[in-house]
Order: sequence, then structure tokens, then C-alpha cells
Amino acid sequence: MASPSTIPPTEEENDGSVQQSNPQPQDLSASSSTMTPPSWFTPRRLLIIFCVVNMINYLDRGTIASNGVNGKRRTCDDKGICKSATGIQGDFDLTNFQDGLLSSAFMVGLLVSSPVFAFLAKSHNPFRLIGVGLSVFTLATAGCGAAPTFWFIAICRMLVGVGEASFISLAGPFIDDNAPISQRTAWLAMFYMCIPTGVAIGYVYGGLVGEHLNWRYAFWGEALLMFPFAVFGFVVKPLQLKGFSHVESKKASTPVETVSAVTDGSNVSIVKGPVLVGGDGISADELNKTSKSVVVHNILNRLSQFWKDMKVLLVDKVYVVNVLGYVAYTFVLGAYSYWGPKAGYNIYHMKSADMLFGGITIVCGIFGTIAGGFILDRLGSTINHAFILLSGATFVGGISCFSAFCLRNLYGFLVLFAVGELLLFAAQAPVNFICLHCVKPSLRPLAMAMSTVAIHVFGDVPSSPLFGVVQDHINNWRKTTLMLTSIFFLSAGFWFIGVFLPSFDKCNDESESQVSTNPLANKPLPDGDGDKGSGEV
Repeated sequence: MASPSTIPPTEEENDGSVQQSNPQPQDLSASSSTMTPPSWFTPRRLLIIFCVVNMINYLDRGTIASNGVNGKRRTCDDKGICKSATGIQGDFDLTNFQDGLLSSAFMVGLLVSSPVFAFLAKSHNPFRLIGVGLSVFTLATAGCGAAPTFWFIAICRMLVGVGEASFISLAGPFIDDNAPISQRTAWLAMFYMCIPTGVAIGYVYGGLVGEHLNWRYAFWGEALLMFPFAVFGFVVKPLQLKGFSHVESKKASTPVETVSAVTDGSNVSIVKGPVLVGGDGISADELNKTSKSVVVHNILNRLSQFWKDMKVLLVDKVYVVNVLGYVAYTFVLGAYSYWGPKAGYNIYHMKSADMLFGGITIVCGIFGTIAGGFILDRLGSTINHAFILLSGATFVGGISCFSAFCLRNLYGFLVLFAVGELLLFAAQAPVNFICLHCVKPSLRPLAMAMSTVAIHVFGDVPSSPLFGVVQDHINNWRKTTLMLTSIFFLSAGFWFIGVFLPSFDKCNDESESQVSTNPLANKPLPDGDGDKGSGEV
């Protein structure tokens, strides 16, 4: 009985019923390099689609925080005059603590799912994973609108975070792959500029819909807006992400690898119908048990690879220093976004602190983010230049904001604070550029996911309550805000260290793009005629 390496191709093989395993490395390389993009694809079209999706994601964050959607409980004054309940808090009669849990539920879904989607990108097409995430987002936002109880909407908010996680982890690498080299950072800037824009539109959208219709319609509107993009992620031919070309051929290779592992060099009989493994054959039950053990082994191997990838990130000095600076930077901005209007009201007695702080943040967020991307492209998109821009803009921006809170005059404060915000938002594109380019292509989703986890867990999530604790202790809004603002100098210090670290751009390192995640895929063939040795059951 012929060995697998000497079995000539049969008609069944040509029809696809018998597949080839262990293709030669040059075949994989050729298929990767000659892969034609889908007919719908152009780089600008991809950027527009992803920008709109990103804006809808952050529109949701602004919507649930708006007064029209979040609402308030029913209250009565001493004279017995009562104000009716509105929004989510009013309909479910929520305490402020319960209302805050909705935000925490969203963050739990986002932070837990981000590394999961990055892990799944090793074995599933990343573009399809984005489609899965957008589908979860669509169903979850529709569920928020139909929620009958508090716990139902809390679970839906968690699922909204799960849906958004896939896009946050995977969209950046797609944009980075397809942007013109001379405008790569500018394209990332346009993508991240949608964050403040989406939140601002969400405030307005949620307020208008909640006031004129009902808060539930705001979530249903989000679901309708996202639904076409969720469908798009499934029905069109997917894009391939650099460093993940092996994913396309995984389905074809997996069944063959399983049988190859079972035979382990034994003779194979090829027949129509059931397969006899080995000269004497084995029972179907034994084959199934062996196949299950191989599946378990593959899962354990992938988990092992995940931890190896994590170790690679944790020992990468450039990545760690960049994320540390990003954590300190986000720590301050997170507290600004929550406490800024109240601090402005208490320090400068602003009559419309919400509008002033909101307006400055939106305008500076848009122009600062775009400017940071274009400036880095003009300097030359390198990791070293990105660190120089990050440290310089954050240091000068921190000085401007610190000086603003030292002034007694309101108009002087507004001018200096606006300049500081403009400089600080210029960091958005360069910091994400470093995350994408200091690691190999196949590690980019994980790098983005873990960066997202770090800046939330150690940044904006704890900063607001810690600011409140300090303010309760010293009872001085100006001193507390100055203490918070000084952390920008810590962020600038981390990024300044990055200027002196040896670094090189790894975005073109495709060495691992032809390596399968299945450990048995690269098993050498038995000795024999190598050209004919690829036919297996």
C-alpha cells in the first residue's frame, strides 16, 4: 500500500474532495503576493467606511451620557412641586450608583473582549471579526432601546462594549496597511479625529431625540445606522491584513493536518467514502477521540502562542514606554472630561461651563488630532520622530494648561487652555502610530488591544474617583486641578525616554506571515518524491 508521499493525484483531488496539505513555502508566498483586492475596495473608500463606523461607536458614548437619554429621577421640592422623571434614570428609578454601573458594564465588555478579538485574529479573518463585532453592537443597541429592566440594559451595555472591541483592535491596522506611505499618520489622525466628533454629535443627537421622541428611539437609531455596516462586513469579499495571510488557507489545511497527525507516518488507504487509517485500519470512535485530542492540542497551542505574544510586547521597551506615557496622558484627559466643567465653574464661576469646556474640547480635538498626523508625516513617519512630537507637544501643552489654571482671569484661562488642548490632542495619531509600527504585523491587533486595556484600567477609569478623593481631602479646586495637570509632565517624560531608545519600523516584517498557527502544518513530509508528496486524505 503506497505511502502518502507517493500517492499520485486522483480525480477526487482535482474536484476538491481530497485536499492538499503542507504546500511549499513559495506557493504560500505567491498566493499572498498575488492576492487581488476585492472589487469594492479603494483605500479612500475603506478610510471613509471606517471613519463613519468609528463615529457611530463614539456617538453611542455621547448619546448615553446626554441629558435627553440619561435623564434624571423624579424630584420634589419643599413646596411639594415635583419634576417628572426622564430618560433611563427616570424610567428605571436608578440611583446615581446604578446609573454609573451602566458605564462600568460597557467598559467591562470592552476591556475583556479587546484581547479576545486580537487572539481570534490569529485563526479567523480579521475583517470578518469586525463584521461579527458590528453585528453584536447592532443587536445590543437595539436591545438597549427595548430594555424592560435595569439589568437587561446593563447586560446590553456590556455587549455594546464587546461589539466595539473588535473594531478598536482591528480597524487601525487595516488603515495603516492601506494608507499612502506619505500620508499614513494623517489617515490615522482622521480616523481618531472621529472620537471627539462622535461624542459631540452624540450629545446633540441624544438630547434632541430624548426630548422630542423618547430615549429608546436614540438607541434604535444607532442600531439602524450600524446595521448596513454589519451586513457589509459579512457579504463582501474580505480584505486581508498584513501578517495574517495564512488565515485564508487554514480551512483547507486543518482537516488534512488532523489526519496527518493521526497517521504519524503510517500507511494510508484512499477510498471513496470512509477512510481507513493505517494498514489494519482503526475504528471511527478511535479516530474521533484522536481528532478531538488534536483539536484540544491546537487550542492549547494557540493559548500558549497568545502568552508568548504577550511576553514579546512586555519586553519591547519601545512599546512599554509608549503605553506608559499613554496611560499617564489618558489619566489626565479622563479626569478633565468628567471634572473639567465643575472645576471651571468653581474656580472661575462660569455660567455655562458645560458649553465652554465642551466647545473647546470638540474644536481642539478635531484640529489638534489632524494637525498631529500631518506634522508627523511632514517630519517623516518614523518612531523616533513620533516620540519627539509626543514629548514636545505634551510638555508644551501641559505647561499651557498648568498656566491656564494658575490665572485669575477667565479669558486668559480660556486662551491658554485652548492652546494646551490643541497641543495635547496632537498626540493621538503619533501614539497609535508607534503602537502599530513597533511590533510585527501579526502582533498589531494585540498591541492595540492591550494598549486600550492599559489606558482604561490604569488611566481614565481610576482618575475621576481619585480626583474626587483628593478634592474632598484638600477642598481646593485650583490646587487639585494643578496637581492633576502636572501628570502631563510625567507622560512627556516617558515619551522623551522613547526618543533615545533604539527603534526600527517593523511594519514591513512579513517573516511570520507564512507561518501557520497550527503546529502540525509545517511537519516535514515523509522521505520520498517531494513533488508528489502533497496528496493526503
